[in-house]
Amino acid sequence: MGVSVRDVGKAAALAERGVRVRAGDFTDPATLRHAFEGASQVLVVSASIRGAGAVAANIAAVDAACAAGAKRVLYTSHQAASKDSLFAPQATHALTEEHLAGQAIPFTALRNGFYTSTLGHYIGAALETGRLVAPQDGPVSWTDHADLAEVAAVALARGGVLDGVTAPLTAPELLDFEAVAGILSDLTGRTVVRVVVDDEEWKAGAVERGMPPQAADFTLGLFRAARRGEFAVTDPTLETVIGRPAVRARAVLTAMTATLPTAR
Repeated sequence: MGVSVRDVGKAAALAERGVRVRAGDFTDPATLRHAFEGASQVLVVSASIRGAGAVAANIAAVDAACAAGAKRVLYTSHQAASKDSLFAPQATHALTEEHLAGQAIPFTALRNGFYTSTLGHYIGAALETGRLVAPQDGPVSWTDHADLAEVAAVALARGGVLDGVTAPLTAPELLDFEAVAGILSDLTGRTVVRVVVDDEEWKAGAVERGMPPQAADFTLGLFRAARRGEFAVTDPTLETVIGRPAVRARAVLTAMTATLPTAR
């Protein structure tokens, strides 16, 4: 077993456990052939960059895995992957899936649910002010990172469990920000009110607080996609694969609030 990382120093703990650690950077394809050398399967974790560069980086990783002789490539996609999505990363995932499907080896595109950890960007201010302020959203099947990591591990270890483009890998519950505010109120004993603001009003406030305009537009895409229903999908596949109930958003929020001074 091995991992490819940009900074091998950050993977020292894995190396100490006997994991092969090699340097590899999706934006520097020349580093990837050696990083993937000898691997029978490669799990490509989607590049954490935005724009056209993300597609190029993902494709470079897929191509390098194939060139290194991998017999199967897995990729962390998203439940709402679509070229027509209002949230920019979904087009990136769709284009990467399309490229992956065109290769001559078996593949798995893991269509991960929306990470519950995303809520961490919003709850601190909500608990401090008693107001969860954001643009109009919609229901989302918030899904725990650890559950999705377990699915990926099973997919790697048991060939044939998940092949091709998977069903949405989600927890079984849909929650919008109104419901999240209610959970925060229950957990803390303080009233947290959901406040809906206009898209442009939210963007202006975010930029005033220091968010770059491009980042604000990126985030607005998430809310626009949510209110169009792009993330309002649940599927039992995740729970079937891991053989237990998925971690609910409430459990993740409980852990998050326990670390925040404003929740005490």
